[in-house]
Amino acid sequence: MDSTPRIAFLASRAEDAQRACAELVKLHGDHAPEDADILVALGGDGFMLQTLHRHGSLGKPVYGMKLGTVGFLMNQQRVDGLVERLHAAEPAVLRPLEMVAQTESGASVGSLAYNEVSLLRQTRQAAHLSIELNGQVRLDELICDGVMVATPAGSTAYNFSAHGPILPLGTNVVALTPIAAFRPRRWRGAVIKADTEVRFRVLDPYKRPVSATADSHEVRDVVEVMIRESHDRTVTLLFDPEHNLEERMLAEQFTSG
Repeated sequence: MDSTPRIAFLASRAEDAQRACAELVKLHGDHAPEDADILVALGGDGFMLQTLHRHGSLGKPVYGMKLGTVGFLMNQQRVDGLVERLHAAEPAVLRPLEMVAQTESGASVGSLAYNEVSLLRQTRQAAHLSIELNGQVRLDELICDGVMVATPAGSTAYNFSAHGPILPLGTNVVALTPIAAFRPRRWRGAVIKADTEVRFRVLDPYKRPVSATADSHEVRDVVEVMIRESHDRTVTLLFDPEHNLEERMLAEQFTSG
């Protein structure tokens, strides 16, 4: 990285994010994402995920500043000292999940997920699903509100709210977590190797329709969903040393809030 990196500033629509963006552009200039060395995302975690989906294929590191309601993937917002912070930042390399969903109509829909892929019932009827790992049936029938596969970076989000485990970065595992499991009632999910191919089959898709969502991309009326770790896509997030992602994940596990 040059001493003065070329920065692309990206901001959510929130007023404070737009205001901070204007100040930073005045100080540092602005470049198109494809011409920049670093992307700086101003917003909350939702905006960070949007940025990764929109620009992740460029392979540029992303430094987030919290100007939203949730900011687990973001650094503290300050206008001053940005270049120094970028030089001192520590990288966290994330590998997303690939989802391929087959729908009742016969369509095949692919999407990436940096946090999680979740299957959810679409009506008041509970979902009936089977679970295969690498082609082997591990659960004949899960009756539930839903189920998800979460990355380590996403394990502190929806997965944690559903009582799934927090996964340290770099462990090469993902969390398979049920949402309100009715049967088997005591099944709490599993931690599996990240290169495992997970396949969900919807056992009664017409009476009990199910949707699949990769981060915020929803596909309705699915009959089968395959999930695996992406082989060819990674993204690099940058964090201030005192607020790196591993430290945040540890802190999350020792808080009573």
